[in-house]
Amino acid sequence: MKAAVYYETGGPDVFRFEDVPDPIVGPDDVLIRVEAVSIEGGDTLNRLQGALTVTPHIVGYQCAGTVLSVGENVTKIRLGDRVVTVGLDGSHAELRAVGQSFCWIVPEGMSTEQAACIPVPFGTASDCLFEFGRLQAGETVLIHAGAGGVGIAAIQLAKRAGARVLATASSDERLARLGEYGLDHGINYVANDFVGAVRDLTDGRGADVIVDSIGGSTLQKSLHCLAYRGRCMTFGDAGRESTSRLDISTMRANNQTLVGYFLGAELFLSPRPHGMIASLLDDIASGGLRVVIDRRFPLDEAGEAHPYIESRQAFGRVILVP
Repeated sequence: MKAAVYYETGGPDVFRFEDVPDPIVGPDDVLIRVEAVSIEGGDTLNRLQGALTVTPHIVGYQCAGTVLSVGENVTKIRLGDRVVTVGLDGSHAELRAVGQSFCWIVPEGMSTEQAACIPVPFGTASDCLFEFGRLQAGETVLIHAGAGGVGIAAIQLAKRAGARVLATASSDERLARLGEYGLDHGINYVANDFVGAVRDLTDGRGADVIVDSIGGSTLQKSLHCLAYRGRCMTFGDAGRESTSRLDISTMRANNQTLVGYFLGAELFLSPRPHGMIASLLDDIASGGLRVVIDRRFPLDEAGEAHPYIESRQAFGRVILVP
């Protein structure tokens, strides 16, 4: 099969489009012909500095396609099914083998491209808001990187739950586009101090729940605009700042909570998120939630797609098509 591979971590120029051996299908695995790859933020971070589990390495968490074969222990998925899959790597390729526990049947009426964009961003957004963030109707939520995949998912989910939704983005134009997805107030973090903006918009109270994918100094500032008993969810390092020591001295007196979150751990250790993601797929298929696809690149242009994402120009998901 063909795949976008690299032999060392680094910038997007490390990608090579090469022939590599087809994946091996174990007794609990499903082999799919990949038809759409949603590039996740974690994919770009892994390409930059992640572990090389094999060489050449195929990066990528999430993709969707059609089932070509199944292992002898697979009972819920059949040949010809369309599925979306999640794994630690291997999405940037023409074929992918993945355990049946990390596959979801694509609902009727949903495109394979839409399905490829759902489990990681929508699952992460849902868990950060509700399972760990305990968001309630009437509360205020701040969502960083509102124009990204998790951001657009979180805005829709929070609005549907009856929350007041604030979000940050790098331009007024991108913030304006988020209005149709449920954004109440946008904050241009390039032009404004988001801590002061959140305090102003909440009459000094702060946000009850913060969804932070940026990390670094942004995470520190997020803690400074939490409300009393506020909950801050940190799940990414999109800001790519080196690890810094957080000052949590203000949290104890305000009974605040900081939670680190990783969807992969939940999927490995609990059956709960599998049903949650299946429900989200059904919600999107029925029109209750929306997937936004910004651009499509051929698989052999992974080296162009990754820097486009890193430039923060995208509004929604960027996908690769083998």
